[in-house]
Amino acid sequence: MKVADILALKRRPIVTVDPTDTIETLSTRLRENRIGAIVVSNDGRSIDGVISERDLAYAISKHKAGLHTLPVSELMTKTVFTCKPTDDVAVVGATMMSRGVRHLPVEDDKVLVGMVSIRDVLNLRVDELQQKAAHLHAFANEISRPPMDRE
Repeated sequence: MKVADILALKRRPIVTVDPTDTIETLSTRLRENRIGAIVVSNDGRSIDGVISERDLAYAISKHKAGLHTLPVSELMTKTVFTCKPTDDVAVVGATMMSRGVRHLPVEDDKVLVGMVSIRDVLNLRVDELQQKAAHLHAFANEISRPPMDRE
């Protein structure tokens, strides 16, 4: 399975936030779209950074009541790991685990085409494993049948 398979299942528009938008705007966009992370992009096509609800949670203790007025660029992660639509889902999942990230933007020819989460990866992998188990179960049932008499 490929990352493109996840994107085809999601069928969601790409949600981005501008680096100059406030954290309040970011928070509203996260809530409205029921997502945990957003790509930061000044043009909706390039990737300037990523910001997640975890970034917001950590920033509360430092910025207190003034947090909502900060620009997104102040809190976003600027070094972003990405993947491609042609990447294998298992490899992407391993990358997420080794890098300790839960969201990866998807780029095709340096253009943002989507975002995948660890939940997306796990859901697809579970479906894949369930299909394999069903095939093995069907195969085992065929083998355990007595041979047919061919007289």
